[in-house]
Amino acid sequence: MNSELQKLQSVWLETQNKGIENTELPRITFDNLTNSIISTGPFYYYVIDFYDMSLSHISPGITEVHGFDPETVTFQDVLEAIHPDDIDFTRKAEAFAADYFYNNVSREKILKYKKCYNLRGRLKNGEYGLINHQALMLTLDSNGGYGKCLNIHTQIDHLTNQNTYKFSLIGLEDEPSYMNLEVDCNIKNVNQFSRREIDIIKHIGDGLNTNEIAQKLFISVETVKKHRNNILNKSDCKNTAQLIRNSVLQGLI
Repeated sequence: MNSELQKLQSVWLETQNKGIENTELPRITFDNLTNSIISTGPFYYYVIDFYDMSLSHISPGITEVHGFDPETVTFQDVLEAIHPDDIDFTRKAEAFAADYFYNNVSREKILKYKKCYNLRGRLKNGEYGLINHQALMLTLDSNGGYGKCLNIHTQIDHLTNQNTYKFSLIGLEDEPSYMNLEVDCNIKNVNQFSRREIDIIKHIGDGLNTNEIAQKLFISVETVKKHRNNILNKSDCKNTAQLIRNSVLQGLI
């Protein structure tokens, strides 16, 4: 293993992050998976157990994207497929998220967030393509160490081949969301997106206009307009097209 991959793995082995007890995987139903997976291209998913770094529930799509055999692929294989120039960014994004949930909010809140960022991965044909990484922690052990996590990888190089080297924390169950983060930012100075704003972004992505969104959410047209203006300002997007493109690339829609 090269030194950069060792640094990446060390994030999950930090005392506050390392799982020291095996955890029971909650029942994963098809509905759970489809609600978590936002796919705009070929994708696959698996569950990583940070207690022993084993993989389970590996979908067949991993063969289509990387050429790996679902029966024999290891987490090490997945890590070694990351482009060497993107490993440091991946490490910093993982470290940022770990630090945020350990030092800024209760550790259990990590179960209510989806982590999203892009990286270049080696494809089945030997070339590198842009992959959107979405991760949803499913369990923590009794000490707050990482347990089992659902990882979803979607090939998005048909949309762009440029990595922005930014990431997002998408809140679930009414938690706020943070989009387009720098790995060295101070999250206290970053705009939060409310659950309502995230819902509106998703409805825009579904092609709904302002009137239709108002009817869907049982709010006034003026309220939707206000939310849309706030969303553009917070996301630093010039228009709706840019907002939707960025949201797709971040795994939000």
